[in-house]
Amino acid sequence: MTESHHQREAAESFGAEAERYDRARPSYPQELIHRIVENSPGREVLDVGCGTGIAARQLIEEKQEVLGLDVDPRMAEQARRQGLEVEVSKFEDWDPKGRQFDTVVAAQAWHWVDPIAGAAKAAEVLKPGGRIALIWNVFEPEPAARKVFAAANVSGFPNLWAGDRPILDTYNLMFENAEDGLEKSGYFTRAERWRADWDRVYTRQEWLDQLPTFGGMSRLPKDKVDEMLAKTAAALADSFVMHYVTVAVTATKK
Repeated sequence: MTESHHQREAAESFGAEAERYDRARPSYPQELIHRIVENSPGREVLDVGCGTGIAARQLIEEKQEVLGLDVDPRMAEQARRQGLEVEVSKFEDWDPKGRQFDTVVAAQAWHWVDPIAGAAKAAEVLKPGGRIALIWNVFEPEPAARKVFAAANVSGFPNLWAGDRPILDTYNLMFENAEDGLEKSGYFTRAERWRADWDRVYTRQEWLDQLPTFGGMSRLPKDKVDEMLAKTAAALADSFVMHYVTVAVTATKK
């Protein structure tokens, strides 16, 4: 499997669907966001790969002061429309201009970052005792429906998930990669995984609205996307429950 951080063109493609991304992508369990805040030494947060600001807005609800950073100017502009302060840069190359933060968060984004270089950069911008929290939402369809969802997801990541095992198994590789990067950097305490399980009811149209925001979809020809949407629509019920597991890989700077 090719590591995601080597697929930069996919990481930089989300802005083509920035408005849809902000509308359709789910937020993160607020109790997990609160736990990160409660276990951080202060209020200054850097949100790496902030996208349209979904996690940033939740952090602001927890009275945090958030600076967003994203590689895609279209995503950054969408976040700015929501009132967020955002700078545009690849994280590994970003110049913090001497600024330091209490928390570095990356929500649904760290797999686009080189895990070792990213960990070193996070250590550079964190204050002593600062926390890094790398968050992923993992949707988990019922076993009988996995093939349907795999048919859409596989277009962006051809060798990532064939629908023959739980999606969480694939994401575990991302978690392990992040943990390995933190450990190899030498700057962080042993990483922990914090987990929250939750369910969301989707209508067919709500799920189809989200589908084009998945990694790599914007790089496909329109007829291919339309074909996948049609096949998925035909296989979905009018409404259904999707189970989510949200995981935060987290550690503190030594």
